[in-house]
Amino acid sequence: MKVIPAIDLKNRQVVRLLQGRAQDVTVYGSDPVEIARGFAQQGAQRLHIVDLDGAFTGEGGNLPMIQAVAEAVEMPIELGGGIRDLHTIEEVLSAGVQWAILGTAAYRDPQLVKEACREFPDRVLVGIDAKDGMVAVEGWVETTTMPATELAQRVYDVGVKEIIFTDVATDGMLTGPNYAALERMLELGPKIIASGGVSTVADLERLAGYAAAGVSGAIVGKALYSQRFELKEAIAAVNQVLQASTAGGGKQRGGN
Repeated sequence: MKVIPAIDLKNRQVVRLLQGRAQDVTVYGSDPVEIARGFAQQGAQRLHIVDLDGAFTGEGGNLPMIQAVAEAVEMPIELGGGIRDLHTIEEVLSAGVQWAILGTAAYRDPQLVKEACREFPDRVLVGIDAKDGMVAVEGWVETTTMPATELAQRVYDVGVKEIIFTDVATDGMLTGPNYAALERMLELGPKIIASGGVSTVADLERLAGYAAAGVSGAIVGKALYSQRFELKEAIAAVNQVLQASTAGGGKQRGGN
């Protein structure tokens, strides 16, 4: 399981939102390249970027900035926010992004997911954001009547191998992940990158206990920016859990 630091971009600034609300924004900087380099120096192996302008409006304007980040660091980047057609997927992948994340589009346009997996094999992820177990779209401003597990099964069946699962209620709250919801997603088959609620290294250690069950990564945002812990500390702790699990022949999922 990889510890994946997050960079959220809004109005060309690095920000964090509280439960996805655009009005509850905290600005942490104006130089994502510098922040990404800092994460790389601490040992990050993957970077999560969200273009919030794209997520809220469907039209991103941060691609040149994202390309600059891709050129500045060697670690692969996953990008979400406003990616809603094949042309945009091709555009972001050509900019140096390793994985394009479909969010709202995965819910509204099932055919797009199927075509994207065929055109760009192993380079398309789906981000499923859930509010009270239901899929939330359009930058979380709309909650649908579709269970998150149903959408996960649908995209897995057409070729999506890895899903980023965010529990909206915990995102930015530093209250810990929603483990019960995560366990329900893990029963379906795809690998899961857990997102939302991580506040301590202990949270990451507990998530690492789910690695054998399919948790491939954990996204960390506000906890890093508010200096709850250092990224290198978290990566070391997770690696220790994974090594102990391997040496012990596997752990019970969720164990510490």
